[in-house]
Amino acid sequence: IRSIAVSGTNIYAGTSISSTFNGGVFLSTNNGSSWTAVNYGLTNQNVHALGVAASGVFAGTLSGGIFLSGDNGTSWSSVGITVQTVYALAESGTNIFAGTTAGVYLSANNGISWTCVKSQLSVTALTVSGTNIFAGTTAGVYLSTNNGANWIQTALNNQWIRAFAVSGTNIFAGSNSNGIYLSTNNGTSWNA
Repeated sequence: IRSIAVSGTNIYAGTSISSTFNGGVFLSTNNGSSWTAVNYGLTNQNVHALGVAASGVFAGTLSGGIFLSGDNGTSWSSVGITVQTVYALAESGTNIFAGTTAGVYLSANNGISWTCVKSQLSVTALTVSGTNIFAGTTAGVYLSTNNGANWIQTALNNQWIRAFAVSGTNIFAGSNSNGIYLSTNNGTSWNA
């Protein structure tokens, strides 16, 4: 399992291809007691990221781009980015951000079109805290305070960041090999 997303009472799990199943997305409607593959149009895809927006559920894949399901995972179609590896998805209002091996992409129209807003980064994690968007990369954390128009590298600039969690004003960044870092001031400083 590479990713999990929740929409109402639906729980989605993005999976990788293995010897026992063909990867894709699984859905639970009973708090995880049972799971059903919901892969029509998404078979044989490694799903590294899931995101929920007003238009449906987005799935970011390994080398296959982004797919969208508007019917709770019953069917999926490729949208916008088609050949990138997508490691992270995040929503901020009506904007959807995708973290890829080539940078951060933004869709302001429910995934119909995408614009690269930060290139030359391998983005492995994204999160939103208030109006701030954080991108975890192989070279640390980047921050945008204006919906991706501009990005600055934060003080956490020498770690490969794999995951984020936000709790109130606390932002946690999980690194590849050096544990977890905490920022209580929107990324100005970080403590192990």
